[in-house]
Amino acid sequence: MADICNICPRGCGANRAETRGYCGESNAVRIARAALHFWEEPCVSGTKGSGTVFFSGCNLGCVYCQNKEISRGKVGKEVSINRLTDIFFELEKQGAHNINLVTPTHFAEQIKEAVATARKRGLTLPVVWNTGGYELEKTINSLDGTVDVYLTDFKYMSGELAGKFSFAGDYPDVAKSALGAMVKTKGKPVFDENGLIKQGVIVRHLVLPSHTDDSINVLKYLAGTYGDDIIISIMSQYTPLVKNEKYPELNRKLTKYEYSKVIDAAEKLGIKNAYIQGGSAAKESFIPDFDYSGV
Repeated sequence: MADICNICPRGCGANRAETRGYCGESNAVRIARAALHFWEEPCVSGTKGSGTVFFSGCNLGCVYCQNKEISRGKVGKEVSINRLTDIFFELEKQGAHNINLVTPTHFAEQIKEAVATARKRGLTLPVVWNTGGYELEKTINSLDGTVDVYLTDFKYMSGELAGKFSFAGDYPDVAKSALGAMVKTKGKPVFDENGLIKQGVIVRHLVLPSHTDDSINVLKYLAGTYGDDIIISIMSQYTPLVKNEKYPELNRKLTKYEYSKVIDAAEKLGIKNAYIQGGSAAKESFIPDFDYSGV
C-alpha cells in the first residue's frame, strides 16, 4: 500500500499505515456484514441473492446516509486479506450469484489482491463494485480485470446540492469522469441465460424529496450520453432515519407525485433500459442488520 493515500477524489494524503483517512479507515480492511442480499436490482439479486460484503468507512459522508452505522466507521470488524478471500468462497457456497462489494473504494488495493487470489483458487462469480460514484478515473482503470459489473450511484447533477448534502461540490464532474471509465472498460451490459448480469454498468439514482428537477437533469445526462449502454435504476426508497434540523426538506419520504414526475421525464427521454421501484420501496427493511454476519 502507498504511504500516502490518494486513491479517491478526496486526495487526503493520509498515511493509513499510521492513521485514518478522510474515509475514516486505516489500511486494515474492516467489514460489518457478509451475507446474501435480496434487495438489489433483479439482475443482481436474482433468485438466490447477491453475495454482499459491506465495508466500513466511506469517502462521501452524505447527510442522509442510510448505512451510517458503517459509513462513519462505528461498526466494523478487521479482517485479513486471506479472510476476505475465504468470505468470497463462503458466499459462493451459499448460492450467491455474484460477489457484491459495497462501499469498497478506500480498500481497492486490498480487494484487488483478495479477488486475484480467489480467482487463482477457482472463483468464477462476477465481482460487483457497489459504489457511491465518487471515484477517480485512474482507480477505475486499475480495477479492469478485477471488477465485472459496476453498480454505481450518480447522485447529483448540481454541484451545489453535492456540496450541501455530500460535502463534495465536485461530485458531478468526478462522477461523470468515473462513469465514463466504467463504461469504457465494461461495455454494454451482458447477461447470462437466467437474466443475471455478468458484465456492464448499472447506474443508480436516488430521488430526493424536493429535488426532482436535479433528478431529471441527471437522467437527461445519462440518457443523452450513454443511451442503452447502461442500465439506469431510478430509486424511490429514500427513508429519513433521523430528524435533520439543518436540512428540513429531507425529513420526509418522497411523495408519489415526485417520483411519478421523474419517471414521466424518463419516459419522455426515451429511457427504456431501466428499473423503477414500487410505492412500498421506502422501508427500513432495505437496510440490513450490521451484526457481523458472515464476518
